[in-house]
Amino acid sequence: MSDTTSKPVVGFIGVGFMGHGMAKNILKGGYELWIKGNRNRTPVESLLSMGAKEAMSAREIAEKCDILHICLPNSAMVEAIVRGDDGVLAGAKPGLIVIDTTTADPGSTKVLAEEMDAKGVLMVDAPLGRTNVEAEAGTLDAMVGCDEDVFQTVLPVMECWAANINHVGPVGSGHKMKLLMNFISMGYGALYSEAVVVGAKVGISPQKVRQVIGSSRLSNGFFETFMRYVVDRDQNAQKFTIENASKDVRYLNNMANNADTVNVMASAVLQYYTHAKATGNGSQFIPMVSDHVAALSGINMAEEVKKGEGGN
Repeated sequence: MSDTTSKPVVGFIGVGFMGHGMAKNILKGGYELWIKGNRNRTPVESLLSMGAKEAMSAREIAEKCDILHICLPNSAMVEAIVRGDDGVLAGAKPGLIVIDTTTADPGSTKVLAEEMDAKGVLMVDAPLGRTNVEAEAGTLDAMVGCDEDVFQTVLPVMECWAANINHVGPVGSGHKMKLLMNFISMGYGALYSEAVVVGAKVGISPQKVRQVIGSSRLSNGFFETFMRYVVDRDQNAQKFTIENASKDVRYLNNMANNADTVNVMASAVLQYYTHAKATGNGSQFIPMVSDHVAALSGINMAEEVKKGEGGN
């Protein structure tokens, strides 16, 4: 604990797209905060100006903190930052709590949790829902996997950056739930892409699809932002990359396969995101999958939108 307060000392590895807002809100909550950034110094300097302290390695930040967040793109990066010679486990003291907010492979989470437990370190998986806008506002969703007593310990810190916190079950449960959530959302993306393409092929404009479905009980927030790109061509409507979508659905398929589950839909959904990524478009955002699905059927979605501007 900090010498000047009864609050735990908190750390954050990965203060980027989502992590900056989360870390900022931990500072606003009155916690002593240590951060480890990457090559992008902008969010690091922003947090330092608010009172954060910077550690030069994962080992150093683990030595300094009581509760340590990790917010990285994938499991491979989490494994590297935890296991490296200068990593979290190299500097961790017994009782350290590591909160992994990455959308990760539950199989990897299970192994890491066992490795941490062997060193007296507690692992919490708490993947995130919503976007960087909610991260900055401190109103993210969190799906949490850990024992009940650990959950109660980390809850005050998590309440700094999340407004909707669900304790799903033991370690690994949060990452499993997040994969189910992202399977649904990436499934929506694939389904909506096919729908607007089939519609365009048979003479129903993307505008008409949005009008009819958007005013019905089938509408939802994902549909609205997805169609804001398809129809309005707003490239920033839904800022989640195809590369991350492909990774998440791949993790979901792995989880289903390991559970000996028939997963026809998940396997099909994966193909669109894998194709878009394999053709060099992984940095594009999810709604842009509609353009790739359209191209597979020989149409240009932007041109179909122009055709529909007359109200057809």
